Amino acid sequence: MNPAGDLFCTDCRSYTELVFDHSAGDVVCSECGLVLESRSVDETSEWRTFADDSGDHDPVRVGEPANPLLSGGGLSTVISMPVGSRGHSSIMRLQNRGGDPDRSLLMVFKSIANMSDRLSLVTAIKDRAKEIYKRLDDQKCTRGRNLDCLVAACIYIACRQEGKPRTVKEICSVANGATKKEIGRAKEFIVKQLKVEMGQCMEIGTIHAGDYLRRFCFLLGMSHAEIKAGQETVQKLEEMDIRRSPISIAAAIIYMISQLSNAKKPLRDSVYADISIASTVAEVTVKNAYKDLYPHASRIIPEWYAKEKDLKNLCSPKT
Repeated sequence: MNPAGDLFCTDCRSYTELVFDHSAGDVVCSECGLVLESRSVDETSEWRTFADDSGDHDPVRVGEPANPLLSGGGLSTVISMPVGSRGHSSIMRLQNRGGDPDRSLLMVFKSIANMSDRLSLVTAIKDRAKEIYKRLDDQKCTRGRNLDCLVAACIYIACRQEGKPRTVKEICSVANGATKKEIGRAKEFIVKQLKVEMGQCMEIGTIHAGDYLRRFCFLLGMSHAEIKAGQETVQKLEEMDIRRSPISIAAAIIYMISQLSNAKKPLRDSVYADISIASTVAEVTVKNAYKDLYPHASRIIPEWYAKEKDLKNLCSPKT
């Protein structure tokens, strides 16, 4: 089973993570187990065999789907020499002399796929990142630039455009040594180049704390009730003017919810460190963001999760 992303579940009546079962063709809610869609058609490449009845069932891929980003849709003919044969060498030399115009693109697309897999990104984000790089390649503006930085920046922009943003530190962890500063410069370069191409400002998506909170909660193993409370807190907080980065706000809300869920027992000293690792935000930044949210706790924490008396269990940011 593979994750199908966050979609609306009619049973949970909320946006929950759905799982696609390829064997049954079902889309299942990971929270309540409701089958939201059945008999779905899998449009990925098929595996077939044309072997005889000798029992040798060796699966052979029919072929990759057409790729509009490559010349000729990625469909080409390769002349290979049969094992033990010395003929057709002249034809092979002519083919190799012509070269593959898509060879460099295929290498970059493979790098995008590898980085995306390490971040557990969905196919839509991979395809968007490839499309962004292809538009840069068409402008002939990638020569002489660090490909790792460009690929990382393409993935960063694609995540934001698809509404599944990743932090720059997360992108750095898979960028083969590229630094935050280098990725930031590459992102600005891409936006500038595509702005010239489109004749307008390139939209890369606005980041909200709610875009990060759910994923951070999953990494920390929080319950469904805690995640729901955190999401409602984020929605109420959007009405206020809290000048903190969305990532810091999400981390501070998680710390606040963690305190309320552990009201009957003291909170572990390592909670700050756990939240810092999951959110890639420094511990001191989480503490400073929590200090800004603490005075508004009674207004932003949902009443069904914590009453007024329960909010007294929140530790003072001065301690």
